[in-house]
Formats: sequence, structure tokens, C-alpha cells
Amino acid sequence: MQKKYSVVVFDLGNVLIPFDYSKMIKRFNEVKDGLGDKFAGFYKNNYEIHRSYERGDLSDGEFIEKMLNILEHKIDGETFCKYFSKIFTVNEDVASLLPRIKEKYKLVLLSNTNSIHREYGWKNNDFLKYFDKLILSHEVRAVKPELKIYRAVEAFTKMPPEEHIFIDDVAEYVEGAKKAGWDAVQFLGYQKLAADLKERNIL
Repeated sequence: MQKKYSVVVFDLGNVLIPFDYSKMIKRFNEVKDGLGDKFAGFYKNNYEIHRSYERGDLSDGEFIEKMLNILEHKIDGETFCKYFSKIFTVNEDVASLLPRIKEKYKLVLLSNTNSIHREYGWKNNDFLKYFDKLILSHEVRAVKPELKIYRAVEAFTKMPPEEHIFIDDVAEYVEGAKKAGWDAVQFLGYQKLAADLKERNIL
């Protein structure tokens, strides 16, 4: 028997908007030789700061101050926000699926993200208009793969867990969705995604 779906949930980063932090590192290196490399090393080795910011445990001001300290205050907060956020492009193939899916299903965006990336990086993307709701980690105070963030989606959709399908590039977050009772597929490229959705009669 064919599974019934009512909600299709998309991740944002590296599914709809690939990102490349090397662009940011290059800009910081142009401010001062080696500064970007220093920043990248600190960011990687102190990832809990990034995660705390995505969860909303750190304010914008607190996060920016920590980052400017690493950058030796060589730039101001506004410049940091711009450099930190100009890392995104759009996966047009995946975005082109949204209006077709929207015809038959509720569409929800579920992202571990932060308000700087939203404001300076991706908020003006046209494809966002197809989503019924954006569930963002820093607003719901939870991050994937925590159960709370998947339940935040259900609180909006009012649909049972098994009627949700989730697309994410991170295997751990796909597993988190499955533990929440959802169907979920790992995004490994447009062709595989299209096949996964056709297999489920969603496309």
C-alpha cells in the first residue's frame, strides 16, 4: 500500500542553497594575511559556539563580539555579517521542484541556521515564497537532530509524524527525522532526489 504524505520538508543549506565558507576565508585573508585561516581553525575547533548560536542560546551581539575578537577587530560588525553570509548560491534544479510539490503538499523549510545568515545571506531568495512555513533553529530554540525541532514542524502542520517526508544532506539529521516517525531521504544530488520523490509518487 502506498504511504500517504501530506507534508514535504526541505533542509536549506546544501540542498536548496549550497554554501562555500572558503569565500569568507578568502575575504578575511585579504583583510590581513592569514586572518581567514586563523578564523577557520578557531571556528572548526570551537564548533559549539556555532551550534549555540544556531540554537538561539547566543544573541547576535554576543556571537559577533566573539567572532570580532578572533578577527582581531580588523573589521566592524556590519562587515563581518556581510562576509560571513556571502557564501551561498542557489541549486536551481532543486528549487524548480518546489512549485510542483506545492500543488499537492504542504511545504515546510527546516533549517539549522542563524539570523545573520538569514538577514545577510538568503532571505531574498524567490523560492522561499513556496513554503508555508520556515522552521528555523534559532527561533524554535532547538537544532537538528534534536526531537524538539521536528515536533515544532508538526505543531505547525497539525499532521501525524508519518505523513511527513524530510530531505536533508546530513545523514544524522535524516536519522533524527526517522526517529521522530517521519520518512526521510538523504540529499545526494538532484537526480537522486527526483528519483526518491518519484518512487513515492510525490513527483
